[in-house]
Amino acid sequence: MSEMTYRTLGRSGLRVSTVGLGCNNFGRPGTATETQEGTDRVLHAAIDAGITLLDGADIYGYAYGRSETLMGHALKGRRDEVVLATKFGHADYDSPVPHWGAKGSRRYIRLAVEGSLRRLQTDWIDLYQFHTPDPLTPIEETLAALHELVDEGKIRYYGHSNFAAWQLVQADLIAERDGHPRFVSTQNEYSLLVRGADAELLPAATASGVGLLPYFPLHNGLFTGKFTRDGGPADTRIMRQRPHLVENAPWDAMDAYAAFCADRGIGMLEATIGWLLSRPSLTSVIAGATTPEQVVQNAGAADSWTPSPDDLAAIDALFPPGSGGLTSY
Repeated sequence: MSEMTYRTLGRSGLRVSTVGLGCNNFGRPGTATETQEGTDRVLHAAIDAGITLLDGADIYGYAYGRSETLMGHALKGRRDEVVLATKFGHADYDSPVPHWGAKGSRRYIRLAVEGSLRRLQTDWIDLYQFHTPDPLTPIEETLAALHELVDEGKIRYYGHSNFAAWQLVQADLIAERDGHPRFVSTQNEYSLLVRGADAELLPAATASGVGLLPYFPLHNGLFTGKFTRDGGPADTRIMRQRPHLVENAPWDAMDAYAAFCADRGIGMLEATIGWLLSRPSLTSVIAGATTPEQVVQNAGAADSWTPSPDDLAAIDALFPPGSGGLTSY
């Protein structure tokens, strides 16, 4: 097991662990982290394992704000040990109050951040992320509102999520033109089975100095090594809620990848995290967990294996760059 390593997120002053904790399971019905006690165990195990990046959102949990509320209680006495990230403004979810307006607007952002600060029981958010693009609001207004929050000390840096490459570049150019702090991170789906970001997003992020925080990096756990053609553990999220991921997986490639890992004496989890951390601009692998044991396994895979150029070529042959579609989460 390797020790945790750390990287600087984009052009920010944030140093984050190379394996982060996705907090979307906190407050999720049917999981061990649905409760405060379960959330406490996982979050504290993450900090104890050297994980500093906690990635949440106002929509996570069984009700709006539930995950953030659980996190706020769990972080009492340990707030200064973490880089706290959350999100606002997902286009596919109803606003808690209908008259908040467009989700990239100044009014929406001002109201959303106050709610997150209150639920997280903190005076500041380290990384405040725009969850999905808002076609109704000019990015100029969004940037200006976020700049205000930085000046007021309510957030330290801001990032975006689910932006296309052209939106990333546009936002970067407008921020520079108008004298605003620039977005420091982008959060998009990226894994061995979803590599659409290779073609444009990763080059754009690299050129703009934006750090990539991939979500679903293990493809909902498919690359933990726990699954085969015949299925996997019954208590996993895939088997409970998304069995189609097992049914539709490219098992010829997956079996070849398992053999690739075995030949190198590493597990699939270690190999996959090692591959992810080799990608341009990728700063931290955000992995979800519902038990302390999962957290320890994920943390232990941080930089435990570094692929060679030949290894990367072999992986590309199994899972070609640019493959797979994207979803917003």
